[in-house]
Amino acid sequence: MPPEPLTSDRILEATEDVLRRYGPAKATVVDVARALGVSHGSVYRHFGSKAALREAVTDRWLDQSHAELSAVADAEGPAGTRLRDWLTALFAAKRRKAGDDPELFATYMVLVGENSTTVEQHMETMIQQLARIIGSGVQQGEFTADDTAATARAVWDASNRFHDPAYAAEWSRPGIDEAFDVVCDLLLRGLHAQD
Repeated sequence: MPPEPLTSDRILEATEDVLRRYGPAKATVVDVARALGVSHGSVYRHFGSKAALREAVTDRWLDQSHAELSAVADAEGPAGTRLRDWLTALFAAKRRKAGDDPELFATYMVLVGENSTTVEQHMETMIQQLARIIGSGVQQGEFTADDTAATARAVWDASNRFHDPAYAAEWSRPGIDEAFDVVCDLLLRGLHAQD
C-alpha cells in the first residue's frame, strides 16, 4: 500500500501531537517531520516557517470553538438567552482548552504574546458573533444599542475575565461560576430595552 500523501491536515495533526508531547518551547519542525516519517523540507513546502505552522495549528484549534459559538449566535429565540448561552459556551470552551489541552493552550498563549494575526482574527470573529446576537436583540426590541459593533466590543471587554487566557488560572477557583453569572446578569440588564 502506498504511503498516505502528505497534506496540510496531516502535518497539523502531527504538529498538535508534537506540541502536546514537547510543548511550544521545545517542539521543532524536525520533530513534526520525524513523526510523519518525512524530511523537514517536506513540512516547509506546506508551511514556510515554524511560526506559520504554529499559527496554523492554533487557527485550526480556535476554529473548533468558532463553529460551536456561531451555532449559538445564529439560533432562534430571545437574544438575551442566546447571549447568555454564547458567553457560557465560550467560557466552557476556554476552560476545557486550558484544562484538557494545556500544551496547545500554552501555544495559544505564546501567540497572544507575539500579537499574532491568528489571535486578532479569532477575537474579531468572536466580536462579530456577539454583534449578530445584539443586532437581533435590537431588531426584536429586546435590547437597546446605538452602535451594535461598539456594544459587542464592550460586551467582549466586560466579559474578558472569562475568556482571556491571562485569567486561565482563575477559571477553576471557587466562586468563579457565581462571578460569571453576576457579570452576565449585569450585561443583560445594561442591554435590556427600557419601556
